[in-house]
Amino acid sequence: MRVAGAELLSLALIDARNHTLRWLAAFEARDALSRADGGPSPLALAARAGAWQDRWIARNVCRQRGEAADASALRLPPADAAIDAWLAGAAPAPTPAALRAWLAQTLETTLDLLGSAHADDAGLHVFRCALRHEDRLGEALAERAAALQLHAGGEPPLPWREPPALAAREPLRLPAQRWMLGSRPGGAVPENERWAHEVALPAFEIDARPVSWAAYAEFAEDGGYDRRECWSPAGWAWLQAEGRRAPRHVEQLRGGVLVQRHGELRRAAPAQAALHLSRHEAEAWCRWAGRRLPTEAEWECAAQQAAGRGFAWGEVFEWVAGSARPWPGHAAGASALDPLPARPAAVLRGASWMTRLRQAHPKARRFAPAEADTMFCGFRSCAI
Repeated sequence: MRVAGAELLSLALIDARNHTLRWLAAFEARDALSRADGGPSPLALAARAGAWQDRWIARNVCRQRGEAADASALRLPPADAAIDAWLAGAAPAPTPAALRAWLAQTLETTLDLLGSAHADDAGLHVFRCALRHEDRLGEALAERAAALQLHAGGEPPLPWREPPALAAREPLRLPAQRWMLGSRPGGAVPENERWAHEVALPAFEIDARPVSWAAYAEFAEDGGYDRRECWSPAGWAWLQAEGRRAPRHVEQLRGGVLVQRHGELRRAAPAQAALHLSRHEAEAWCRWAGRRLPTEAEWECAAQQAAGRGFAWGEVFEWVAGSARPWPGHAAGASALDPLPARPAAVLRGASWMTRLRQAHPKARRFAPAEADTMFCGFRSCAI
């Protein structure tokens, strides 16, 4: 999808908007459109899909210049001034029906302009970014459904899949080599993957699968949440402030893992990847197990070189070692979806089972605070 032409982009954009509308209908049926619970409301999340396309495509008279467009250039009037004002916090929320009509209008405009766009990377840039943005919003809506514990039954059903459970595999060993970390120019390359640069990679051993609930439960049963030596100073401070004794949405770790899912307690499959873990928890498990988190280069190398040997990814976003930082030649445009955070943040690699497959990419990076655990995030480990 990073190099997709207009025809394929058109089909994908329609599919993405239909997915957003399915989520909107599911939240509306459960009277949860305006529930925030400390996070963004589902109504506002769904609206962001239309708002991004309205701002960066419909109203952007310089869109054909792609990233070279002047972000401060004058724009055309908004498609709906009242919805713009609501998103800015200056007007009441629209009705679901009004929002659906506006989402239909913004998509129609996007597709019309896509039909006349230049067929080069600059001309298609904003459309490729719009697709990535809306697919991200689909993930965010799934995270909100998990956080709000929406019931899965009823009509319309939640656009939800259950996480997979994969058989355990022996860790993999990869040789020392020079690795090109990051992405090369061509197509719509996310800003935080720019640009490919060579790094020295010593030989390493890495887990073939993310750490499972069965393996993570052993840490808790061994008193991991009470053992100060397993935690970094920042992790221990977070643990005490939160009063945590288990990951988010987990009710029981000893004698089987019980998780809150869709408004009820369910027993998690032992082979499922442990999820909703902060990086603090991932690091604590690694210290307890005598292992460590992989570096970005190790994770990326294994994802591309060891798939045929059993390296599996895409179950959960995975915490890696190191912090969010720019790479050589990095320059973020005004429409960047993954700008470097203003505060220190950690890095996640891969994708989750709720990521649209067209967006799963071995070079993809995400940034999040080390304490973040609302995403579908887990980890794997390396030998020290």
